[in-house]
Amino acid sequence: MRIAGVQIPVEKRLIVSLTYVAGVGPSRSAIICEKAKIDPSIRVKNLTTDQEELLRKTLLDLGYILESDLRREIQLNVKRLQDIGSYRGFRHRRKLPVRGQRTKTNSRTKRGRKVAIAGKKKVTK
Repeated sequence: MRIAGVQIPVEKRLIVSLTYVAGVGPSRSAIICEKAKIDPSIRVKNLTTDQEELLRKTLLDLGYILESDLRREIQLNVKRLQDIGSYRGFRHRRKLPVRGQRTKTNSRTKRGRKVAIAGKKKVTK
């Protein structure tokens, strides 16, 4: 089943499957199910075509920014920070942690694997 251009898993419960759409987390998923008056514990494969259409209509009516529009908005926000020369923009540009985390030890996810530097052996006396 496709919702907002995303193929959601059919074997999972509806409340979990909706979280596969970017911009929809567990709480928003529960709100969507409540507004559409569909049981959140039902499996996606057991939904009728009427329920599927109701789900799509409810998502549109709630006016959430989803998927590509959300990704584009985030990308534009980061670009704006870089263009105005803010500290956060500088950190994004350098691919460093933006929110004040330490970098002397951690942040391996953001900076990548350790790279050995040639000629930097410890000299023993």
